[in-house]
Amino acid sequence: MKILILGAGAWGSALAVSACAHPKAHHVTLWARESAQAAAMQNQRENQRYLPGLVLPSHLNILNSSWAELEPLCAAQDLVVVATPMAGLRFALAQLHNLQVPVAWLCKGFETPQAENSWGLMGHEVQARVAPALHAGVLTGPSFAQEVAKGQPTAMVAASAHDAVRQSLVSAFHSQSLRVYASDDVVGVEVGGAVKNVLAIATGLCDGLQLGLNARAALITRGLAEMTRLGLALGAKPETFMGLSGLGDLVLTATGDLSRNRRIGLALAQGQTLDQAVQALGHVAEGVYSARTVVQRAQGLGVDMPIAQSVVDLLNGKLQPAQAVAALMGRGPTQEL
Repeated sequence: MKILILGAGAWGSALAVSACAHPKAHHVTLWARESAQAAAMQNQRENQRYLPGLVLPSHLNILNSSWAELEPLCAAQDLVVVATPMAGLRFALAQLHNLQVPVAWLCKGFETPQAENSWGLMGHEVQARVAPALHAGVLTGPSFAQEVAKGQPTAMVAASAHDAVRQSLVSAFHSQSLRVYASDDVVGVEVGGAVKNVLAIATGLCDGLQLGLNARAALITRGLAEMTRLGLALGAKPETFMGLSGLGDLVLTATGDLSRNRRIGLALAQGQTLDQAVQALGHVAEGVYSARTVVQRAQGLGVDMPIAQSVVDLLNGKLQPAQAVAALMGRGPTQEL
């Protein structure tokens, strides 16, 4: 297969490395937005900023060009993967809106609202507005870029309404080290990918305050219930949240030391401001930008999400870390649903 990956951050680079190692000998091209980064990666065969120490395959083609110059290259591919943060997805899909080959994105979360009195959208909602004719989907699930790049065992989900997109993603990336499962529940897998980032901030806070393993288990479990309630209200399938993109991604992001969102919670628990925590991270933590939209969407649907609400209040400076925990523990008794 000919595969073009747009975006040379950690995830785009990791997936390119994985695809290059595929037994089907894919022809993989990795596009970097910045010419200096592309040149450095070509010369050093390393992505020093995002995947330091990992040698890039010699047969991985790395390039930088304008979007206009990319158009004929995209049309010649068997699969195009958008590996930008959520903030860049709208622009990328708008450039690809006439493409006749399968397209998939990797980002998780909600984009920043485009206008006042509106809410942010998930990837499939963005695509429906800017590129509705595309045959597209999302590749997601519990996966840290560093581990995928190293060939460590990983399982992911290829979700799309189009069978051809699902099969293209499976053919491109399913291997001995990376298992790719197919799903047609795009709403469910994207809700899971967005909400787990918010819940990981809460779990990082819990761990940073040294509240114990009991507290962590309770937070993850109740967080999964919140995620499921929102997903069902948006039309997702309930079983999706017990799978890789729901429970699997939540557990990984809430407990893994490589989790950016968890590290934000840890930093806040240590007394750092949100600006300090984000600056020290040096990478995008989607939960910081998604939390407000998660709560906004939930409120609009009449869905109760107290953990997500506490994260928003913490990020907005309305609550201090200890107060956020006290607010959750002070809620009245109820049935487990």
